[in-house]
Amino acid sequence: MAQSLLVAVVVPAVLFYGVFALAGVWTAIGAALAWSYGAIGWRVVTRRRASGLLWLTAILLSGRTALSLVADSAWLYFLQPVITDGVVALLFALSLASARPMVARLAGDFYPMDHELAMRPRVRRLFWHLTALWAGLGLAKASATLWLLQSQSLETFVLVKSILMLVVNVLAAVLTVALAAYVARQEGLFAHCGETLEAAPEPAAETVPAS
Repeated sequence: MAQSLLVAVVVPAVLFYGVFALAGVWTAIGAALAWSYGAIGWRVVTRRRASGLLWLTAILLSGRTALSLVADSAWLYFLQPVITDGVVALLFALSLASARPMVARLAGDFYPMDHELAMRPRVRRLFWHLTALWAGLGLAKASATLWLLQSQSLETFVLVKSILMLVVNVLAAVLTVALAAYVARQEGLFAHCGETLEAAPEPAAETVPAS
């Protein structure tokens, strides 16, 4: 899970600000987009599955970049996350009324999840609470981004947003992992993994023919 968040969220944000400080906004936009598709391409070449979060990031960045280029407006590029965060937060919130909250649908990207495990009461409560957490976070991010965009210069906006959103996303990811680990311990999943490793047969020793 941590690796998926690092590749799909943290690295593009850090890369964007670094390139923005050195080469300007349009180069930074291109660099973030290139990273996302480069990460997907690398996983395809190495025959590894790209996470749904990585695909979602690439698609959203593509849409933002295309609209900004057509309108020739960097301001529009930064406005779109406000709309995106708001829509995603709404989808997460609406999914709370369904049998499978949004986090339950994405959980397979981060942990091998079969039907029996997903239907355990503690796991279902975890999915519901994490979905509510990320819905509230998305709404808060959208509101904060809109306020910053309207009240600050572009340079100040990019600096503050890059640091603030990175810190918020990392803290939310840490909280998500901590809650998931707590439930996993309650469900005995860590112990089960240890038993599986202990039960794995050792490779047979190679027989050396007598001389």
